[in-house]
Amino acid sequence: MKAQIITIGDEILIGQTVNTNVSFIGEKLTNLQVEVIKSTVIGDNDELIMKEFEDAYNHADLIIVTGGLGPTHDDVTKSCVVRFFDTELVKNKEVLHDIKEIFKRRGREVTKTNEEQALVPKIAEVIRNSRGTAPGMWIKKNEKIFVVMPGVPYEMTEMMNSTVIPKLELLLKDRKEFTVIKNLMTTGIAESHLYEKLGDIDELLNGSKLAFLPNQFGVKLRLTVKGANQDECNNKLSELEQRIRTIVGRYIYGKDDEKLEEVIARLLIDRSLKVAIAESCTGGLISSRLTNVSGSSAFFERGVIAYSNASKVEILKVDEDLLQKYGAVSLEVARLMAEGVRAISGTEIGLSVTGIMGPTGATPNKPVGLVYIGICDENLCTAKEFRFGDDRLLNKDRTSQAALEMLRRNLLGIPYDE
Repeated sequence: MKAQIITIGDEILIGQTVNTNVSFIGEKLTNLQVEVIKSTVIGDNDELIMKEFEDAYNHADLIIVTGGLGPTHDDVTKSCVVRFFDTELVKNKEVLHDIKEIFKRRGREVTKTNEEQALVPKIAEVIRNSRGTAPGMWIKKNEKIFVVMPGVPYEMTEMMNSTVIPKLELLLKDRKEFTVIKNLMTTGIAESHLYEKLGDIDELLNGSKLAFLPNQFGVKLRLTVKGANQDECNNKLSELEQRIRTIVGRYIYGKDDEKLEEVIARLLIDRSLKVAIAESCTGGLISSRLTNVSGSSAFFERGVIAYSNASKVEILKVDEDLLQKYGAVSLEVARLMAEGVRAISGTEIGLSVTGIMGPTGATPNKPVGLVYIGICDENLCTAKEFRFGDDRLLNKDRTSQAALEMLRRNLLGIPYDE
């Protein structure tokens, strides 16, 4: 099956909105072994949209459209669908009920404009929207599948997961060749070093595929295997994963799209441990990431943003003489910050970060990107030096990731010697 993704909206063309929909849809379709042959962005223009519909319908088996389903005059996707399929709009009672329920929960009155969103093309099977007022549409005609969804990412995501993916899985269940994809999430090692450690890639893969996908948090390893059936694919994938883990297992913290903070949450809960964080240069980012995990009160005791030298002394009890001697960005202060936050919170583990995020604040001996991360538990209090880049926000992300990885390794007893 070949697919084309069409994104509609002037806001994307002018750079006002980032098109995250296409990456989400593309990944989901790839996981289903659907080949995405093209992705386009079209403005809110009837004629351009109609031309793109025609092109996609001529070249793809599956067309997925997002955007332009809102209640205002510039939302023209639905009218284009009606024209393209030469159909008419009909009122859908289920959609109207959903719209009224949403407005009732929000304590607002339904307007005539909102009620008109319950008008859907007669040819379409409705995809109900549990998170908004614009329904999606599933149209099957001449062995082609035409799916239309809102451009709001969380609405589109819910429709894909609850309706579109399951329907496509049913259609594809009789396919003759199977493909299975799995992601291994790594951190704490550069892409080039990871590649070198894996050695002879052709020998390692034995006919399978491996992609290296780096970002500021680490490198995602995407494993792809093919086989005659699901069991054959799963066996191949398991063997390949084991070979990779044998070589670089210490850097692998999770699979698929797991976040490092989610992995750490499980480790802390399983061990009945709590952590407290002392942050300087990250300004609360590490605490924010940990508390993004539902149930974080079970393992997260407190986060202290000790940005100034005075706060490090007053709150964390860092020795003022040592602070003056070594400076706030130092191994010694990072260690004392971790020790201090553990002591004042009564937790089993204290974690700290201090550094120079840039672009200002550097000295001849302490460049932008210099970071020290401290960790303290009942057995040790130590700190480690890191050197990142020149971009302030990227440095904050990298520092938070390195600190969480240091915590993960501490919990698992993995040496942090690289």
